[in-house]
Amino acid sequence: MSGTHRIVGMEADALRRELGAHLRAHRALVSPEQVGLPGGGRRRAPGLRREEVAALAGVSLAWYTWLEQGRVAVSRQVVDAVCRALRMPSAAHRHALALAGFRPAEPAGESRAVAPATRALIDGWPDTAALVLDERFDILAWNAAHRRLWGDPAAVPADRRNLLLLLAAARDRMPAADAEPLLRGLFEHFRAATGHAPGHPRTAGITRLLAAERPDVAPWWQCRAVGDFPPTTATVTGTGRLTFTLLRPVAEPDRYLLAQTPDRPVRPAG
Repeated sequence: MSGTHRIVGMEADALRRELGAHLRAHRALVSPEQVGLPGGGRRRAPGLRREEVAALAGVSLAWYTWLEQGRVAVSRQVVDAVCRALRMPSAAHRHALALAGFRPAEPAGESRAVAPATRALIDGWPDTAALVLDERFDILAWNAAHRRLWGDPAAVPADRRNLLLLLAAARDRMPAADAEPLLRGLFEHFRAATGHAPGHPRTAGITRLLAAERPDVAPWWQCRAVGDFPPTTATVTGTGRLTFTLLRPVAEPDRYLLAQTPDRPVRPAG
């Protein structure tokens, strides 16, 4: 299939199970009233029944049950129909497509190289702390403004050189009212970006380290919510208000740029 990467074998089985769990989680979030169905009567579980989703998506109940159980492969048209039936937002819909195997083909190997033009771009932002990240939010490059704000990532052990882990460990730098929505929003984006490879050892390792760093918010790490990270503003002690924005360089679509823009320019003392 042109422009997609179809997955076979054990990885395909794992992805089908993950897709089923993703569909079950969203089915529980949709009320009958939201899809034009009568909402009266008692239900054993919140959300829609399987037979209701099957009818809305135009598939048989048996087939939809197998889909949630991870027992069948699925076409893109059916994934789209089920996602529409479940009123999935765009990020969750893309996540479902990725789990079903409908995603751009990946290069044969992973590279941590950053293009010179991308480095020059962030180095040209003297007052805006910036990082170059991969899809798991591992930190690949940074500028001088970021070093002034957070310290030098080169001094951090390689397995912890990750944006999520950096922010999880920075509770003393931000009030909880700002830090928690920032970290949770980034984690939901991380899940959406990495869900196509649920068994990847680095993805699992980051989640384990997050759970150890922040056991107080354990439900976050187990939640299946996904989303696009919107620009989010937070107060950083000693700096002031920063707006955290994720960007994608067109020339490197497998990279993110994280810009941390101050309300007022922050320049080094002296």
